[in-house]
Amino acid sequence: MNYAALVVAISDYTENTFQTVDVNLFITQAEQRIYNSVQFPSLRKNVTGTITASNKYLSCPNDFLAPYSLAVFPYGGGDYIYLLNKDVNFMREAYPNPTSTGTPKYYALFGPTTTVGPSPTITNELSFILGPTPSTTYSAELHYYYYPESITIASSGQTWLGDNFDTVLLYGALVEAYTYMKGEQDMMALYNQKYVQAIALAKRLGDGMERQDAYRSGQVRVEVG
Repeated sequence: MNYAALVVAISDYTENTFQTVDVNLFITQAEQRIYNSVQFPSLRKNVTGTITASNKYLSCPNDFLAPYSLAVFPYGGGDYIYLLNKDVNFMREAYPNPTSTGTPKYYALFGPTTTVGPSPTITNELSFILGPTPSTTYSAELHYYYYPESITIASSGQTWLGDNFDTVLLYGALVEAYTYMKGEQDMMALYNQKYVQAIALAKRLGDGMERQDAYRSGQVRVEVG
């Protein structure tokens, strides 16, 4: 289902014609609910970067929401070393002296980054802290969770979710639209029930069938019969 078909379906189901700004809000709210309920592979992103010597901080990508894994390897190529995710308290306790350097073993979400200059300001982006402080320059590879482009702004009018699981997107948007309309409770309950059924099937796919051979047990994974 592409964007145009989705808008028509929302209008037909609710027997109402909405302004574009409103229907786009219904859709993006539904997408956000879905993306926080099911971890589809389409929500994964991969980036590589450079960790500089004696700098224990690493900036997160602008669209970063949560990590899946962070690995370092020698600059120019070499064996991957996957870091273990900890919290800042652990990092401070394990490596109280930031001048002690070595090959990073752990990482933690440190907090918002801060600009450099005479009047530094806190940004909206997060950063990692590494432990121990890198002794040399490393390459890094980060797999992370992000919100993919909304179907409301996709140039093709299509997204993975709309193409592969349009039922959950449609009923999610209908719940938002009917809430906006302050619709009848029985129809609201029906749309919500349909959404719950659709999200259960989506979880079977995203958190079940596509996760059966996941290496790390920390990821969301449900049994599929």
